[in-house]
Amino acid sequence: MRALIFDRPGDIRVADVPSPQPGPGEVVIEVGAASVCASDLRVYRGEKYAKPGVVPGHEFAGTVVSLGAGVSELRLGDAVAVYPIIACGGCAFCRRGLRNRCTSRQTLGYDANGGLAEQVLLPASLVAQGHAVKLAEGADWGRAALTEPTACVLNSLESCRFRAGVSVAVLGAGPMGLLHVLLARALGAAEIIVAEPVAVRRAAAAEIGATHLCSGDVDEVRAVVDEATEGNGCDIVIVSVGLNGLTETALQVAGRQSSVNLFAGFPPESSAIVDVNDLHYREVSLTGTQNATPDQFRRTAALLPTLDAVDRIVSHRFALSSADQAYTSRDDPAVLKTAVLPDA
Repeated sequence: MRALIFDRPGDIRVADVPSPQPGPGEVVIEVGAASVCASDLRVYRGEKYAKPGVVPGHEFAGTVVSLGAGVSELRLGDAVAVYPIIACGGCAFCRRGLRNRCTSRQTLGYDANGGLAEQVLLPASLVAQGHAVKLAEGADWGRAALTEPTACVLNSLESCRFRAGVSVAVLGAGPMGLLHVLLARALGAAEIIVAEPVAVRRAAAAEIGATHLCSGDVDEVRAVVDEATEGNGCDIVIVSVGLNGLTETALQVAGRQSSVNLFAGFPPESSAIVDVNDLHYREVSLTGTQNATPDQFRRTAALLPTLDAVDRIVSHRFALSSADQAYTSRDDPAVLKTAVLPDA
């Protein structure tokens, strides 16, 4: 079969590899669609680790085509979205349902082969823990592949104590920033302010629910937030791009009893200057989120079929034989999220 291989930073290639064969408890799915994440790009740039020789791709969905002995939860032909975390199931975090925080977790696409291939082998532990989530018949593969990143956004908003009617500022309108806009709008946010220097991304944010737009200059962001919130600051501020200085900007536009979430991963050695007394007296919560829980993933899989605007997030689609272009094309800021589909 064909698959994209990550050899080392800056070195990816499409190659022929053996088709997977399931052992006891394992499942093979045929990939319907996979999407490329900013974390995948960080691996490609050498900013994040993945095992050399691994097949990338942790955002994917597909059809069950082969079952190992003992698998009873799935049937041939089932459509599934895959929660890509291989968790131990027994650590303190796993026992609380927080498998994204498993102390010995591994992840498809980084530690084991992922979805940028014709087929993927799902390990027995992943299958046994219910991480292959069944989808409704006739699922749209392109949308289903966005279950994982959208679930990460749900985790982000819920960690910020999201409630209907809040004001939200999103710093950075890349694909994940846009998913924050989309989901915040769907869940009932009032004002949604987006700071983004690239015009085409600001336009996309406006299309899917942003109420106020600015270019990202700190003084402009403060002015727009003051206007949108009558000077009170935002209830929730999301830092969706890992740039130095944005944490300080986020704290400046956060209101009293607000939440600021560092959603993006930052380059190594990044830092921020935080006025701890300001956090204390304004009761601002500064947090970070990564991945999502299995429960959030399942709820997102049920929600996605109703979110037509999510299709706007994927701007470019590539056949598997050109999967490397799903990475290299992202150098163009006009490109939003990229998806990889089976060869015709």
